[in-house]
Amino acid sequence: MELRTLRYFVAVAEELHFGRAAVRLHMSQPPLSRAIKQLEADVGAELLLRSAAGVTLTPAGAALLDEARTLLDQADRARVRVAAAAGAATLTVGILGDGADPGATRLADAYRRRHPDVEVRVRDADLTDPTCGLRAGLVDVALTRGPFDETGLTVHRLRTDPVGAVLRADDPLAGRDHLELADLAGRRWFRFPDGTDPLWQSYWHGGEPREGPVVRAVQECLQAVLWNGTVGLMPLGHRPPGELVVVPLLDLAPNPVVVAWKAATPLVRSFARLATAAYRG
Repeated sequence: MELRTLRYFVAVAEELHFGRAAVRLHMSQPPLSRAIKQLEADVGAELLLRSAAGVTLTPAGAALLDEARTLLDQADRARVRVAAAAGAATLTVGILGDGADPGATRLADAYRRRHPDVEVRVRDADLTDPTCGLRAGLVDVALTRGPFDETGLTVHRLRTDPVGAVLRADDPLAGRDHLELADLAGRRWFRFPDGTDPLWQSYWHGGEPREGPVVRAVQECLQAVLWNGTVGLMPLGHRPPGELVVVPLLDLAPNPVVVAWKAATPLVRSFARLATAAYRG
């Protein structure tokens, strides 16, 4: 069994969908299917059950998934140790939003334990670039939020958070138990600069063009609400200052927290796997 084939299998087993796995691996679906069939022939067991309803793991597939993750982790750790011995073990992580998120804290602890010799450099990004500098080559991996243009990137969802409208505490709508986007029609919103990722803008603008002050950072968003009485969106897990409130929105899809990367180096792959476990906790 080749490590590359095991990576293919893990992607399919985690996505439970050949199409999504192929996108994640930046390859077409036919060679991926052939690789999995060859792997099944090599191990002498059916690993995946394919049906119109989707893909499920067989008992043999579940057993191999555990072993494959262990083998891939060991291979990546070996590469990391070699890089550390050569003095080249660094990882630049782009972070958008709340670095104090419990998931991010657990991830930092887990990564430090797993790779004590790796120097982690953190780049705080503003709201104008949801990829945190990934496309520009400023970071190796991004811990961020969606949605954004995923072309050329591998994006793995870690969690989704419900979203609410950020309002002044004295706003007429602030005492409501919940809101819908229609309740905010005609209001001024904080908005992002021209040229910001269209998918990102559309989500945080509630799917419509908005008028209002331009902001680039979370604190600027909050100050726009406080000083101008504008409206914006925020994940419900975040607590604004006492002068502001967040009222749940019923008709907006939850916001995904994701890990994203361009080049799947051993350090990046380890980061992604540890992130998945940290955000489950």
